[in-house]
Amino acid sequence: MALASLLRRTISTSSSPSSSNWIALVGGAQRRSWCSAAAAAAPHSLSLRKPPRFLSSSNFSSSAAATIPRPTSDANLVRVIDSEVKYALESDDHDRVEETPNGFPFEIIDKPGEHTVSLTRKYQDEVIKVEVHMTSLVTGNHEGSGDDDQEDSSKGGNPSIPLVVSVVKGNGQFLEFGVTAYADEIAIESLSVKDSNASQDDIPYEGPDFGSLDENLQRAFHKYLEIRGIKPITTNFLHEYMINKDSREYLVWLKNLKKFIEK
Repeated sequence: MALASLLRRTISTSSSPSSSNWIALVGGAQRRSWCSAAAAAAPHSLSLRKPPRFLSSSNFSSSAAATIPRPTSDANLVRVIDSEVKYALESDDHDRVEETPNGFPFEIIDKPGEHTVSLTRKYQDEVIKVEVHMTSLVTGNHEGSGDDDQEDSSKGGNPSIPLVVSVVKGNGQFLEFGVTAYADEIAIESLSVKDSNASQDDIPYEGPDFGSLDENLQRAFHKYLEIRGIKPITTNFLHEYMINKDSREYLVWLKNLKKFIEK
C-alpha cells in the first residue's frame, strides 16, 4: 500500500510540469503566436513605411519649367515696345529715300545694322574715303542774351554730322581729317598724317589743334576738301540720309528687342 502510493507520487511528479516549466511553455506559445501575427501583418506595416516616391530632377525641370508663367513685367514691356514700333511706323523717315543730288561724286556703302555709312571715290591718283556717323540732332535753344549764347546757338544748336575723311595715296600714307558738318558750315576739327604700313604699337604725332593753325592754312585745307567733294551740297544730303538711316535702324532694333523678350 505504501509502495503504491509512492509510485503514484513519483509518476505524478515526473509527468506534470513544474510551475517554471509551465510558465516557459506558456510564454513560448505566446511569443510564437505574437511572431505569427506580426509576420502576417508585416507586409502591410512595411508597405506603410516605404519612402515617398519623388520625381527625377529631369522630369521636374522640364515639367515645372513649362508651367512657370512669364513675369507680368515682360508682357508690359512687349506692349510698350509695340506702342513704340507703331509710333516709328507712323513716321515718314524710316522709309523715305533721299534723291542723290546731281553731281554727287561718291559711291554710298550702307550696310543694314551698322552705325556708319561709308563713301568712296577716286580723285586723280587719290582715293577719298569718308566715314559718316549718325547725326547729332541738337535742337535745344540756349537761354541768355549774350554774344556767347548767340554763337553757341549758331553752331551747337544746329544738327550736325561727324565725318572722318581720308585722302589716300599709293605709298601708304594718307591724310585724316576729323570734320563736323553743319547745315551752313563745314568745320575741320583735326588733321593728321598717317601711314597704313606703320606698326600698331607706334604712337604718331597727331599734329597741333587745327584751330591753332594759321588762318590762311586753315582756309587752304577747307578748299582742299571742297575740291575732293566735301562741300555743303554733299553734307546737306548726307544729313538727311543719316536721319532716315537712324529711323530705319531704330525700327529694326525695336523689333529685335521684341523677338528676344518673347522667346
